[in-house]
Amino acid sequence: MERCVYFKDTFFSSGRTDIYNAEQQKRGVLDLKSAFSSGVSIENETGRVLVEGSFPFMSGKWIVKQSDGKELGVVKSAFAFFSKRYRYITNGPTYEIEAPAFSKEYTIFDESKSEIATFNKVNGFFQASAYELKNNSDALLTEELIAVVMGVNAIEKRNQSSAGAGAGS
Repeated sequence: MERCVYFKDTFFSSGRTDIYNAEQQKRGVLDLKSAFSSGVSIENETGRVLVEGSFPFMSGKWIVKQSDGKELGVVKSAFAFFSKRYRYITNGPTYEIEAPAFSKEYTIFDESKSEIATFNKVNGFFQASAYELKNNSDALLTEELIAVVMGVNAIEKRNQSSAGAGAGS
């Protein structure tokens, strides 16, 4: 898949949505399995599943794996003051995902603090979130990074819903 792609969440976080390149050519499909399971799969142009992401039962960690079930890594939130931080832990390096507190622009760094990717979340009024992902890495595939982005999105949605549920107590 190409290094710069665009994709979106759906309003109810379920269903299929296309992945486009900068020339607005379809390069794959993001399948948002269900509003209840938060699982996703990333397919190529022919419909073959390349990468999947989901929360295991009763877990706050987002697992990214290949279509054959081989785990590629885990996305989890990291404690931070005045910023949003996540980690993508692979069998090799651990990547840091950071954004200022109220920003929708995220940067992914490798262990040497080199920028390997960025993604920008764009919200529209009464529309689902859309993302621009720029992959500058030779170590991570764009499909894998899409699953990581959707993991960050799913963790943020869970945190917002649990914060909202606790506010009324």
